[in-house]
Amino acid sequence: MARLMRQNALRAKAARTFAAATHSDHNLPVAPNLLNQDFSAQRPNQKWVSDITYIATDEGWLYLAVVLDLYARTVVGLVLSERMTAKLTCDALRMALWRRKRPRGVILHSDRGSQYCAHDYRRLLKAYGLIASMSKKGDCYDNAAMESWNHSLKVEAIHGERFATRQEAQKQVFEYIEIYYNRKRLHSGLGYLSPETFEQRHVA
Repeated sequence: MARLMRQNALRAKAARTFAAATHSDHNLPVAPNLLNQDFSAQRPNQKWVSDITYIATDEGWLYLAVVLDLYARTVVGLVLSERMTAKLTCDALRMALWRRKRPRGVILHSDRGSQYCAHDYRRLLKAYGLIASMSKKGDCYDNAAMESWNHSLKVEAIHGERFATRQEAQKQVFEYIEIYYNRKRLHSGLGYLSPETFEQRHVA
């Protein structure tokens, strides 16, 4: 990712505007907005947020579904695919459940996209005792924490890069999240610690 942000010198590039990746014009069931723009969390696995964003490559779009734990802003689930389907969101959620040892009672917030309202996704939430929460239609502020994360990804790892293949983009995104973001990226809101270090220091 721009060689791990030029070996951690971290020079941000100018941001672009990106349209919403999910589509909310459907007749599927929609969950209430339980988060109500409260993105604070007192412990891990209390509140998760999720979204789909996309990355341009010379081969076409690459779609990224992410699950973010709001306690330390840790990415706990991520899946990339050339197709934006319910399988994408389900697979990202399955990764989060596996990494976090299948916690129950987590509030999981997303937009109203069809991938999050689909039967398979709702069935997965029910099977693992998760509580669905969804943004109001067309209100990006209702999922602002996830939108902020998407912005950081685009500015720090994507803008200014050209990917000849989806595989190149996938490698860049994976390195950014797993090598840099979760383990090394410092957050002012976490006392200038990385998500991984913050959890290690504050969770018994």
